[in-house]
Amino acid sequence: MYNWFSTISSWMIPAIIVFIPLYAAMRRKLPVYETFVEGAKDGFGTAISIIPHLVGMMVAISMFRASGAMELMLSAVRPLFDWLGIPSEVLPLGLLRPLTGAGSLAFTADLIGTYGPDSMIGRIASTIQGSTDTTLYVLTVYFGAVAVRRTRYALKVGLFSDMVGFVAAIMICMYIFR
Repeated sequence: MYNWFSTISSWMIPAIIVFIPLYAAMRRKLPVYETFVEGAKDGFGTAISIIPHLVGMMVAISMFRASGAMELMLSAVRPLFDWLGIPSEVLPLGLLRPLTGAGSLAFTADLIGTYGPDSMIGRIASTIQGSTDTTLYVLTVYFGAVAVRRTRYALKVGLFSDMVGFVAAIMICMYIFR
């Protein structure tokens, strides 16, 4: 049974990639290649328009980390996490994840490389990675691309959902794997 599911799952993405253009061309009679090229042109323009927002976000993240503000925040919360029995090694991931996807993925890979994928730290880091989002990246890039300026509620809801995902990931992993 496992081999059957494994075979199906490994062929599912290629099948979808082949099915969608074939369906569009044969069933809907759409010019698939021309539509793709038109979408790529629009995507290039969007990419050019979001570059200033990306640069600004990356500079802010670098300044936050280089100034020592991240380490200061971690040192303030570390005693509470130690008292609750939560591995403090996952704290930087909780702060990095809303800021940067690539940075949080690199940090998760480092945690898994150091402690192992089956360790409590590795499991919590993986669960946090999958249950939270890069809120500030999304707000900066996507809202910047469509010129949305009033992001007050989106920021609050996004950061709150990241916090809930972070806490839930820790609680669930500690409940299931202890």
